[in-house]
Amino acid sequence: MLIAEPLQKAIDELSKLPSIGKKTAQRLAIHLLKNDRETVESLIASLRDLKEKIRFCQECYNISVDETCDICKSAKRDRTVLCIVEDASDVISIEKTNEYNGLYHVLGGVLNPLSGVTADSLKIKELLHRISNQEIKEIILALNPNAEGDATSLYLSRMLKEKSVRISRIARGLPIGGDIEFADSATIGRAFIGRIQL
Repeated sequence: MLIAEPLQKAIDELSKLPSIGKKTAQRLAIHLLKNDRETVESLIASLRDLKEKIRFCQECYNISVDETCDICKSAKRDRTVLCIVEDASDVISIEKTNEYNGLYHVLGGVLNPLSGVTADSLKIKELLHRISNQEIKEIILALNPNAEGDATSLYLSRMLKEKSVRISRIARGLPIGGDIEFADSATIGRAFIGRIQL
């Protein structure tokens, strides 16, 4: 079946987005086609603003509209604690918990030599510079619990051992509401290792 060229082009572009297959892209494109022009123009404007107005914070490399992000500018944050994350999306997830009140450092990825991501590709030099020039007392490694995240955490912890800072890693284990019966053995093992005293 032939699809009108503008619709096919929209489907092709939407399917390039993460987690969007051809069928979902087709549903989204048809949904946009059915919407009024004002709604579509609003979406286009927000995407244009995203590319034109967003930049990376010069201190932590989080997303920002200014040279320095709101977190780095805030006088209410604990400036002695630094949480290391892979991407800006991790900052958003951690901030939603309202459990952390320190600063961040976004690496811009994790070590993955097979994909060509080396220490020089990440914001590690900038991290070392921050630690040397700021009064950081604790570094929290909040990287994903996978092979690349573990390798990056190990690399950073070895590199930072000579610094006079406390290094910790976020706990891993069973999710709230999860059943032990359905958890894999590695997750259960991590839950026992990371247990806390009551």
